[in-house]
Amino acid sequence: MVGLALTLVLIAFVVRLLQVQAVDASTYAAKAEQNRYVGYTLAAERGGITDRAGVALATSVDAYTITADPTLFTRKQLKIGDGPEQAAALLAPILGEEQDTLVKKLRPANKDLRYVVLANRQTPQVWKQIKDLKSALGTKAEDDKSTVNVLAGVLAVPTSKRVYPNGDLAAGILGWVNADGKGGGGVEQQLNSLLAGKDGKIRYAQSGGVQVPTVGSTETPAVPGSDVELTIDRDIQWAAQNAITDQVEESKADRGYVIVQDTRTGEILAMANSPGFDPNDLSKASSVNMGNAALQDAFEPGSTAKVMSMAAVLEQGVATPQTHVVVPNRLHRGDRLFKDDINHPTWYLTLNGVLAKSSNIGTILATGQLGKTQRQANQVLYSYLRKFGLGRYTGLGFPGETPGILARPGDWSTSQQYTIPFGQGVSINAMQAASVYSTIANGGVRTEPTLVRGTKGPDGRFTPAAKPKETRVVSARTAKTLAQMLESVVDDEEGTGTKARIPGYRVAGKTGTANRVDPATGKYKGYTSSFAGFAPADKPRITVYCAIQNATKGNYFGGQICGPVYKKVMEFALKSLQVPPTGAKAARLPVIYKP
Repeated sequence: MVGLALTLVLIAFVVRLLQVQAVDASTYAAKAEQNRYVGYTLAAERGGITDRAGVALATSVDAYTITADPTLFTRKQLKIGDGPEQAAALLAPILGEEQDTLVKKLRPANKDLRYVVLANRQTPQVWKQIKDLKSALGTKAEDDKSTVNVLAGVLAVPTSKRVYPNGDLAAGILGWVNADGKGGGGVEQQLNSLLAGKDGKIRYAQSGGVQVPTVGSTETPAVPGSDVELTIDRDIQWAAQNAITDQVEESKADRGYVIVQDTRTGEILAMANSPGFDPNDLSKASSVNMGNAALQDAFEPGSTAKVMSMAAVLEQGVATPQTHVVVPNRLHRGDRLFKDDINHPTWYLTLNGVLAKSSNIGTILATGQLGKTQRQANQVLYSYLRKFGLGRYTGLGFPGETPGILARPGDWSTSQQYTIPFGQGVSINAMQAASVYSTIANGGVRTEPTLVRGTKGPDGRFTPAAKPKETRVVSARTAKTLAQMLESVVDDEEGTGTKARIPGYRVAGKTGTANRVDPATGKYKGYTSSFAGFAPADKPRITVYCAIQNATKGNYFGGQICGPVYKKVMEFALKSLQVPPTGAKAARLPVIYKP
């Protein structure tokens, strides 16, 4: 009977063995494989962003993504029913997460889930704190069999965290990186595919949440992202940002922007916005300020646009800087009575004087000569505005950039055909405005603005950015004449831009004060104050454009609040780039004439 019993037991074992090893072998092998091996993504190191001198503007530091294997927190695994709750109570204060949120992750609806993320991109100090606590619980569990290590299933994946060493400096250009490790704005978003690199994968054997070192693992290495070198000069960016921030605060304005551009190459040396944000701490950032307003705001430029009207008049040969223009106090055109910024007796100005004194009426009269009819004049002016870059993207390819608004001349209203020549009824962004003056400074050739000098791949090889597109807008002769006329705005006592004077340098510039459309209501409210120009006027090197939106304290005229910003930024840039004065005397074109 004993022998028979043993035989029956052995037969049962054999049958079961055949079932496991032969009949259901593949099923059990798959289950074993699933429980034994764990895989996760190896995050690629994100490329850095530097200024033109190689100074770090955005970089990545070591960090850890804290993860967990929910199957290691079950009652079956830990022999207790509240494993997730105990683990969450320990982790919540370390990770800064809500305890209930962690419990839901550790006890997911999908019972087979093997991988959850508890917290992204934590510092090495955070992971060390968890690892020490985990080790202490493990030691205690070994000494006291009645306790369990509730953190045994908590793991960490090496990754990186984005850091911006200069805080809010150039934040509007750089953008930020979101929780998923992808660019959320600015250059970080625009060049995300270059910066991000290519993630790798690793798969290894584990037991109790610990990698088994004696069992081989398979790994596909991550490919680091490329480094990006911008055209920005960190020091000039700092000067521009400080100057515009101070003036926006003093004027209690909604916002302001300053752009500094190399007139010879089109490279942007600075693009500052105020107010801005710190990409290191987005929790304190306002969504309104997280973009790049210098490229994303569309506004009516006002009198800074008159230089394009003058360019058309000169290039078409219908007038010269000395041409006499009689400017009455009021001018009736279409359905409106037009006036200048101030009441005045009849002015007897030269065309140069019209620009120097920023006369709206004089500009209307001058551009009216562009065609035999007003309709023809509109068409000619429109063609020049388009060549200067209005109504189209600048070529930067920046996220959220606006092309502005420039209607076709056939769609201009009765009043628009007279307001567009002096900068109302047409909308641009700050970069477009700066590019207009850089075009004049560059001898009449428009060079598309550039923000990226080149990239450096994982192999260390530097690849320069493609050469920007160049388009001739006006002749070199017209550009030189315009530069001399713009000097009168700053240098002549009759000019509106005297606060932009820089001792020792010849400065060309133009003021602007435009009625502003309130983006909240769509109606005119307040003013856009601006100043644009370049220096040295006779051998241009740098263009600076400043605009301030809705100044509510003190003066709101562009020459008064943007002229000083222009001066501060231009002086700093000239010294920083070691641009000497030319020493040549100004042309001093006449502003008024005696009838």
